Amino acid sequence: MAAIAAEAGVALKTVYLAFDTKSGLLRALWHLLLRGDEEDAPVGERPWYREVVDEPDPERNLRLTAQNSRIVKERAGVLLGVIRSAAPSDPDIGALWGAIQSDFYENQRLIVQALDKGKALRRGLDVARAADLLWTLNHPEVWHLLVTERGWTPQQWEQWFADTACAQLLRQSAQ
Repeated sequence: MAAIAAEAGVALKTVYLAFDTKSGLLRALWHLLLRGDEEDAPVGERPWYREVVDEPDPERNLRLTAQNSRIVKERAGVLLGVIRSAAPSDPDIGALWGAIQSDFYENQRLIVQALDKGKALRRGLDVARAADLLWTLNHPEVWHLLVTERGWTPQQWEQWFADTACAQLLRQSAQ
């Protein structure tokens, strides 16, 4: 917090008044990086997310999901790593990580529900299992492994994620 105050050229007390705790600061930064702006609308109300959920073409739906996911991970991937790493040792940051995971899963489930409504899910795949698959494929840990650890470009990850999600989730005729 002291380093942030020094970088911002403000008193440490100002940072604590604005964010209360380290986890409060991380939460505010997470929301900014996830959403891409300072508006208060949740992800589910953002035009870029609504475009995905409202997209009638199942393959286009998943390709938009991949594109949006890449953009968010490019903005927030490093911060997610910080939050994930600090979660086990700080209960407040652990609660933030849990909320991020829960919100992320719910957003993936809503995308899958849209696919299911359009009867696009692969035969034998229900919404719960499909949401698990999409959540796993799109998880920040997978991004970290492939982009950070293995050196994939963000565009390579996006293509892989889109192709894999289509192959795992969609009926053959929907692709």
